[in-house]
Amino acid sequence: MTGTQRVLVVDDDQTVSDVIRRYLENDGFQVSLAADGAEALEAVEREKPHLVVLDLMLPRISGLQVCRQLRVRPDGVPIVMLTARGDEADRILGLQLGADDYLTKPFSPRELVLRVRSVLRRAAGGPAPERPEALTDGGLVVHTTSRTAHLAGRELALTLREFDLLVHLMRHPSRVFGRAALLEQVWGWNFGDHSTVTVHVRRLREKIEVNPADPRRIVTIWGVGYRYEPTHA
Repeated sequence: MTGTQRVLVVDDDQTVSDVIRRYLENDGFQVSLAADGAEALEAVEREKPHLVVLDLMLPRISGLQVCRQLRVRPDGVPIVMLTARGDEADRILGLQLGADDYLTKPFSPRELVLRVRSVLRRAAGGPAPERPEALTDGGLVVHTTSRTAHLAGRELALTLREFDLLVHLMRHPSRVFGRAALLEQVWGWNFGDHSTVTVHVRRLREKIEVNPADPRRIVTIWGVGYRYEPTHA
């Protein structure tokens, strides 16, 4: 991605917004602010940001509603959520709605900058991979360079993390990964909430499995983790 990257920060706490803006601008981003959900949706439409930093506790329209509405947009703008400590249910729901990453308040502004850069790097696709460009399993075809996936000829609407998780599992068929390992190898986190992985696996199954309640591709190995089993169908 070329040029200055635009980030929209959505938080009704002016102090938090100002701190985030200062750190992001010092790192070279162009930053705009919104104080509530309605203003955020208007700003996304008007400014076309490359990424949205979104607090879930917002007046007028909640952050969860904003996340839901952004996820139906064709541009698929990446979202980094901000949640209050202890709001696990809202955090999981936000991930289910398609947020790409999250931080729990209070957080390090520098860590937020690193998370923003990581999500944007994944959104841009990075350099072309050395591995084969297409991963195929029966009717499931994943193109790693264009970051697109099709099932039975129909394009799948995958978030950044869902796509990365699917590629990682497909590249290591029949290998079991624990949630901590997936969190480190796919998210790049050495620590974090393992439920993040659980939520993304669930969402991914809903998109690639014939029966998500009885998955045949992404199989749970109880007490250990997950394994991708090619269908060869």
